[in-house]
Amino acid sequence: MSRYLIQFSYDGGSFHGFQSQPNAHTVQSELDEKLSLLIGTPIETTGSSRTDTGVHAQQQFAHFDVPESCSLPSDASYRINRMLPTTLVVQAFYQVSEDFNARFEAVSRTYEYRIARQKNPFSRDYAYWFEAPLAISRMNEACGILKSHEDFQSFSKVKTEVNTFKCDIQRAEWVEVGDALVFTIQANRFLRGMVRAIVGTLLEIGLGKWNEDDLRRILESKDRKLAGRAVPAHGLHLIEVAYPPATFVAKCS
Repeated sequence: MSRYLIQFSYDGGSFHGFQSQPNAHTVQSELDEKLSLLIGTPIETTGSSRTDTGVHAQQQFAHFDVPESCSLPSDASYRINRMLPTTLVVQAFYQVSEDFNARFEAVSRTYEYRIARQKNPFSRDYAYWFEAPLAISRMNEACGILKSHEDFQSFSKVKTEVNTFKCDIQRAEWVEVGDALVFTIQANRFLRGMVRAIVGTLLEIGLGKWNEDDLRRILESKDRKLAGRAVPAHGLHLIEVAYPPATFVAKCS
């Protein structure tokens, strides 16, 4: 077997999330189907992250294996992009070691949540329209609490099958960009629904309904019901999945 890493991006509004599921159009099912046709053998990908329905990805990765009896075409990127829908595009293929895992080898993931402060028809599918006044300084002060904490069960979807709720948040900040408000968060891993629940909670702080002590109480409770609502999925974007530089040495298409 030869193992490859594929880099791609997609408009999440066109898919029922990344992970394959019965009777649903997903990113993974599209990739598996088109890669199988391209290579001439059944292909199953393993993604670096599992984005929910409606969440976009500027940079996403997955690995897959090709048996010795088959080969990856030298123009694989060109050919597969002619097969994929316009909402999903492949940027590159890299050959990696046989034991490489797209999920576990990633050192960090970075998400952005985008808020439109004014009604804008050109951003309505990619940013959450939220006009209420917000105390951004208070929201950023609360971000410091997130970076000093490690257990985020309070922000995870219930009935999530994980071994640990611990995450190392390396960056969390709100920045005004013109009429937009962008929240950037980087961590070694994320739980299901975690970013959208964090954003919903920070908005409550920005509105003056909660304060930093409330955030500490929510974190210590490990109770999802006490945290803020999950904000709409279409404002969330997976921006970067980081790997050691050596991962990208053997680019093959």
